[in-house]
Amino acid sequence: MLMRTDPFRELDRLAQQVFNTPAQPVAMPMDAYRAGDDFVVHFDLPGVDPETIELDVERNVLTIRAERRFPAPEDTDVLVAERPTGTFTRRLFLGDTLDTERIDASYDAGVLTLRIPVAEAAKPRRIRITGGDGGRKQLSG
Repeated sequence: MLMRTDPFRELDRLAQQVFNTPAQPVAMPMDAYRAGDDFVVHFDLPGVDPETIELDVERNVLTIRAERRFPAPEDTDVLVAERPTGTFTRRLFLGDTLDTERIDASYDAGVLTLRIPVAEAAKPRRIRITGGDGGRKQLSG
């Protein structure tokens, strides 16, 4: 369904080790599970304007981009700024068993929810066995 490895995340981790930079907080934590014939993914995006969220699918790679802006006016003295701002991106590598043409996205209370249907061809199905003459042959004469 969903590939667990993210090569871009591994490159970020490797760069952090090589250049000894502190790890950035995960800006887009997610939960993913299968519910019936849908694959459901929830992303935490508190404080994000839904108009800034972009979803793109190309060759079974789903890219999510969202922007969180700094809420304070420009003419203020900022005392503490711990919440991450800017543009955040996350990529999901989707399996061929998902129908990327029918993704449903909704955003409520800071959570982006994607419902990705399982492709019809990937759903389990029963194969009907038809009966014949039972393997008996009629002898003539």
